[in-house]
Amino acid sequence: MFHVPRQSGGHPRLAMAIIAVLLVLVAGLVAWATVRPAPTAPGPEPLPPRPPVVVVEALPQLTEQLTRWGGSGQFTGGVLVARGDEVLFRQVHGFANRSLGTPLQLNSRFRLASVSKQFTAAAILRLQDEGVLSVDDPLCKWIEPCPPAWAPIRLHHLLGHSSGIPDLMARPAWGIRRVTPASMEELTAESTQYGLQFPPGSKVRYNNAAYNLLGAVVEKASGAPLHDYLKTAFFAPLGMADTGYDDGASEVVMGYANLGGGGPSEQPDANVSIIVGAGALYSTLDDLLVWQRALHGGRLLSPRSYAMMIADHAPADTPDERGRPRRGWGFGVFANSIGQRVSPAFLDRQIFHTGSWSGFRNLMSYQPDGDVTVIVLSNNFHQRDAVFLLSQQGMAEALGRPFPTTMTR
Repeated sequence: MFHVPRQSGGHPRLAMAIIAVLLVLVAGLVAWATVRPAPTAPGPEPLPPRPPVVVVEALPQLTEQLTRWGGSGQFTGGVLVARGDEVLFRQVHGFANRSLGTPLQLNSRFRLASVSKQFTAAAILRLQDEGVLSVDDPLCKWIEPCPPAWAPIRLHHLLGHSSGIPDLMARPAWGIRRVTPASMEELTAESTQYGLQFPPGSKVRYNNAAYNLLGAVVEKASGAPLHDYLKTAFFAPLGMADTGYDDGASEVVMGYANLGGGGPSEQPDANVSIIVGAGALYSTLDDLLVWQRALHGGRLLSPRSYAMMIADHAPADTPDERGRPRRGWGFGVFANSIGQRVSPAFLDRQIFHTGSWSGFRNLMSYQPDGDVTVIVLSNNFHQRDAVFLLSQQGMAEALGRPFPTTMTR
């Protein structure tokens, strides 16, 4: 005989026991969810190990060229070529200090000059990624007092050299300003005294003063001195211990210039205070390789900001340059097939920037399709052609192109 319960829910004590068990389980789940640590977002991928700083000569044609020029004094400085993270060539020739007989080392520190501009540009773009500012912000949002003529200027005009603000070297008494130390505030105040050379965005004209103003914007937006911000945001996280502000106590090698038909003359008076946001950094071959890998490998900027950095921001009617297709004016970098300036020529697009100041001449280039980096740093201001040809020889050999032997005009 079947037993039929008097209530459909079964015995009341059994139901209460089940409810109690469920309450205990719910309480336990709540407690577990409260106590356990919240999941964290994945951090950035770890940096690849830095290659050992040793001589590498895996490019035989470049090795022969540099041995010949280095031995004869036609080139003094360092050259590094890498494909991805693999160093294909690393070598230095010449003296860090000729009067003391001190040779250059593989980790010698060179004054970067205008190669520094990409660091200031990256700082602005990082602050954009953090939501602190936008490259579309009016300059007058960040600079006070601001001349009425500057009202149309946006930060992207400064970054792309199209602001119309006269450059330092286009102003009266440049010779005096060149050797006179200045603060960021003094540089900004001086820039406000001059009218615009053209309506913002209508032309491009290379502009150091614009990058000094961008340095002032970084300071206002971040609340830190420009070079402190660069160290915190970039250099320290990347392990770039040999990169920083050339304040005179940074053990930068001596710069030279071939003046008056004699031998190389020392150029000890850099006064980088007047190019504080435009050219005041020093670095080494391998620190710059770390920078290149991080910048072009997506470790520093959002895809949107990086795309802005390497895009061409020049007006569409910007003319060609000296009979050659004009460069693309990016933010702190240029883009062009600069291999057309050597013979045999090659057409690969390169993202690059040059630098020249107070005894130094540099070129740093990146070819994205082959993932090739070339860095040439010279501590002789008058070795421009040697620096350029060596850079393109290293690029061509790494890419498998015919090895250039001469410059073209």
